[in-house]
Amino acid sequence: MGMAVHKLQIDDFVTIDYELIAIHSSLEDYRLAYFLNKNLRLLLEKCPNDIEVTQRGAEGSFSRFIYEDPENEIVWNLMHNKSVVVTTQQNESSLFGETGIDVATGVYLLPEFKKVDYILKVENTSSFFNTKEVVENLLKVSHITTAYTINHNKLKSKNNLIF
Repeated sequence: MGMAVHKLQIDDFVTIDYELIAIHSSLEDYRLAYFLNKNLRLLLEKCPNDIEVTQRGAEGSFSRFIYEDPENEIVWNLMHNKSVVVTTQQNESSLFGETGIDVATGVYLLPEFKKVDYILKVENTSSFFNTKEVVENLLKVSHITTAYTINHNKLKSKNNLIF
């Protein structure tokens, strides 16, 4: 038994600054925010500043909803993972020299997770924060296909999440 108690004490010092949850949903961002507010008892509001990320020369803009929970000092961020950027590329081989082709490029907040529609980033989480419970509540929303945690320690693109 002594070992278990000792392990708990060590774990108390292990702090993770934030939790990441992937959400698959075809809902528009403000609708999803509404369901999250209802099911998780949050007060997510549209952030005036989008998150800007540049990938392969294309600059993506990601909407963000934020709720700062004063009681628990936790900050909730709901963000789109995909931004479609349309650029016009000149087509040299075209018979009509002038025409450019519009090319839609997907820019992702987390390129490792291209199939993920939204990312929920919960900042300042303590060891008492129950991510599993949050995921279970998300799965109860009928418009969410699936939701799961992402281990951000393994992410190459985690700098995109600093804002």
